[in-house]
Amino acid sequence: FFVLPSSSEGFDVAEKIVLLTFISAVILMAILGNLLVMVAVCRDRQLRKIKTNYFIVSLAFADLLVSVLVMPFGAIELVQDNWIYGEMFCLVRTSLDVLLTTASIFHLCCISLDRYYAICCQPLVYRNKMTPLRIAVMLGGCWVIPTFISFLPIMQGWNSIGIIDLIQQRQFNKASNSTYCIFMVNKPYAITCSVVAFYIPFLLMVLAYYRIYVTAREHARQIRVLQRAGAPAEGRQHHPDQHSTHRMKTETKAAKTLCIIMGCFCLCWAPFFITNIVDPFINYTVPGKLWTAFLWLGYINSGLNPFLYAFLNKSFRRAFLIILCCGDERYRRPSILGQTVPCSTTTINGSTHVLR
Repeated sequence: FFVLPSSSEGFDVAEKIVLLTFISAVILMAILGNLLVMVAVCRDRQLRKIKTNYFIVSLAFADLLVSVLVMPFGAIELVQDNWIYGEMFCLVRTSLDVLLTTASIFHLCCISLDRYYAICCQPLVYRNKMTPLRIAVMLGGCWVIPTFISFLPIMQGWNSIGIIDLIQQRQFNKASNSTYCIFMVNKPYAITCSVVAFYIPFLLMVLAYYRIYVTAREHARQIRVLQRAGAPAEGRQHHPDQHSTHRMKTETKAAKTLCIIMGCFCLCWAPFFITNIVDPFINYTVPGKLWTAFLWLGYINSGLNPFLYAFLNKSFRRAFLIILCCGDERYRRPSILGQTVPCSTTTINGSTHVLR
């Protein structure tokens, strides 16, 4: 999806030092954050019981592979202003880039659909929809579908049909004797891949999170109306009101969290995929540095996902503290259900759902 800057646009020494420091921080954050998510779910039995966490673990694995197999080689070429690994490995690395970043976006879409069924539908509907088989099929699709827009067309050269001369011209710079791992796309490939990898998942996420946001706000409004209407029935005065306040807080927090999630996703990936479609229609005149900035902005999303989908969740935070503090008993659950959530509810990613 990207074209690295030629030597005429290259970075000076000071810029390379700043870039290397920033890129190293991004890679380290992505590796540690995603590893922590995977270890937490493997070690915490309660986290393994929540269906949504299967998507979060698979997402963490995809983002971990991005940070290990894709980012380092991009950073090396960016700093050295030269590709030293050969043409075949360039194709493999580019295919992995497209495959893993697309898989990451697909996982975000599946998480939004899972949350939609969990929050907006009745509990029985959610149990029927999110069966183990359906979860396995969705996870398989997150990994299989991206191969049809990554390894298959790239290895066959479908993305370079009609622009081979332009690609060869940019792959080698005689003035600096530098070689580049150039990946340019023709108009059909740019449109097809951008629609499949970003615009369709983005539309599904917007629709799902909009419905979740509306539902959460409606729950909070209903609880406020009930609280203003007066005290609950005799004998249950204190307990239900406590749970109503707790649910109102969790639903409001869920709505705010959704805004943060969609905002970060759009900020990270929209500039890149908009440019990816526009560039072929303006004769590939987008500056190389702008391409690089948009590409790494998308990579940053792989480092942010652990914070957005796990660190904002109380159960995950507790599991992280137990891991980082070597099993300190202060952070363990006093009981499976806790003291503040009634036994007739379950909490899924910060949002409480009544199971009566």
